[in-house]
Amino acid sequence: MPNMKGGEYIVDFLIREDVPYVFGVCGHGNVGILDAMYERQSEIKLISPRHEQTAGHMADAYWRVKHEAVATLSSCGPGSVNMMLPLANAFLDSSAYIAITANVPTQHFGLGAFQEIYRNQPADFPSSVKPYVKRCLQPTRVDMLPVAMRQAMAVATTGRPGPVCVDVPYNVFQEEDDVDYQPSNRHAIGGRPGASPDEISRVADLLYAAEKPLIYVGHGVALSEAGEELTELVQTLQFPVGSMPNGMGAIDTRDPLYVGHNGRNGVYQANQAGRHCDVLLAIGVHFDDRSSSSWLPGYSWNIPPTKLVHVDIDAGELGRAYPPEVGIAADARTFLRQLLEEVNRRGAPDPARTAAWRTEIESWRNEWESFLAPKFDQSSSPATPEGIVRDVRKVLPDDGILVLDVGAHHNWFVQLWEARRPQAMLNAFGFGAMGFGTSGVLGAKLAAPERTCVAVVGDGSFMMTPHVLATAVEYNIPAVWVVWNNFGWTSIRDIQLGMFQGRELGTLFYKDGERYNPDFAMMARAAGCEAITVTHNKDFAAALEHAVQLGKPCLIDAHVDSDIRPVPTGASQYPPLPEKTPAYGERFLPESIAGE
Repeated sequence: MPNMKGGEYIVDFLIREDVPYVFGVCGHGNVGILDAMYERQSEIKLISPRHEQTAGHMADAYWRVKHEAVATLSSCGPGSVNMMLPLANAFLDSSAYIAITANVPTQHFGLGAFQEIYRNQPADFPSSVKPYVKRCLQPTRVDMLPVAMRQAMAVATTGRPGPVCVDVPYNVFQEEDDVDYQPSNRHAIGGRPGASPDEISRVADLLYAAEKPLIYVGHGVALSEAGEELTELVQTLQFPVGSMPNGMGAIDTRDPLYVGHNGRNGVYQANQAGRHCDVLLAIGVHFDDRSSSSWLPGYSWNIPPTKLVHVDIDAGELGRAYPPEVGIAADARTFLRQLLEEVNRRGAPDPARTAAWRTEIESWRNEWESFLAPKFDQSSSPATPEGIVRDVRKVLPDDGILVLDVGAHHNWFVQLWEARRPQAMLNAFGFGAMGFGTSGVLGAKLAAPERTCVAVVGDGSFMMTPHVLATAVEYNIPAVWVVWNNFGWTSIRDIQLGMFQGRELGTLFYKDGERYNPDFAMMARAAGCEAITVTHNKDFAAALEHAVQLGKPCLIDAHVDSDIRPVPTGASQYPPLPEKTPAYGERFLPESIAGE
């Protein structure tokens, strides 16, 4: 067995596992592994952003685009605590990466060393991070590293993906032992379980008997790379299909059978289909409050009496929000292939049975699109939100990657965006960490350097991690940022206006009574980026075309009208406040539950 330092073993393991990047920030706790990387820079590259949060979001976005895990690196104490936010974001959106966090030397455990979390347990960072990762490992000797690293990679990337933390004491990076490489064998682990024949038969029976069926897909379909199978099933059955925002693109949203996204900021025809369907096949879906109108019946869903078939690789999601008629713990692609085999064996159902249902959905779609159409034709200063969404879609290639942050702009894009490819619309829909889009676009571009990568981010979220500009310039990462500059945290301002009688405090940016923000274009130029300020719709498309053709980091400061708000087609409620009903569309309760 070769004699290796702990840091050398970790670096060697990552290289053997085909990890091309480590995104990390230096500190006294991790200098040992940085030294180990020094001699192997041609085999694995360190990208060092100016904050650990950015490193984590970069790794998260890299996984979402390429479905391959990279590693992050942070030092003791504050450095690793900074990593907790992106870990939580990745965990709730099922993104995998290996977070290598440093800790104090084992010889100092429990003594209260500099940056040690020690008052309950010695070197207790793992207790802090456990809620945000699939697993946290703390190898305290070099000979423990082979098992720890093998398990970390396998756990992160199989089953329901998610980040894994490996917390390494300072001395373990430096000490030596005789250790052999243990491969993760992650590709050999059975991570794609399927349904039983009886389950497939029961699902087919329900679908073939349905008069108003609906297929609904989430992130699980994207993670399973099951877009081809989904499209084939939809075309074969001629059933309408909708999606959660993090499932958009699994089927081309231009497909006439695609109905859109359900929930508060969904589209009218999708919510109508959801509240009227009699059988719902949900694949890889987490029924959260935003996509389910706060679980209030009659706005997005009526489950029951709608019969729910819920398929998810994580059995813990089955029955969490709604009781399934059939609940199946299975991988999305495996299940879809099994169901396609059963459909082909039985023969496709008679499309005439569901023809009236498709016609009804099409009438709802036409009604909604007629309502929206005039809004896309408006042009003003500051720019209209609808025009910005329209022009981003016009300029971005079909395979371009849109990375969204959290805020009002996100609400607009999930309602209006036309996703044409899988893994091409990245958004933080679970934890909703501000900074994901601003930072994540760097990871997306590194994962797909041949594709155009544009981040649309709010002015508030951009200011969480503006140092990304320096990282893009330093490492020559030609990302494009569109800062949706509406001078405030306007998605929260809208909650105040809607639920607190218009009393606004702390949600808009002012200086001396005037709306205020820094000059984002000047900030970008100071960092070495190209930059453009746009205040009118008529100038935006040309500015974005210029930015994506530059081949270098570029920021567009787009001033957007904060008084134009997305039209809610679903409901929302924050107990004990009363529910907010749709501005477009009405609640529908079947007779069986109308009196409850």
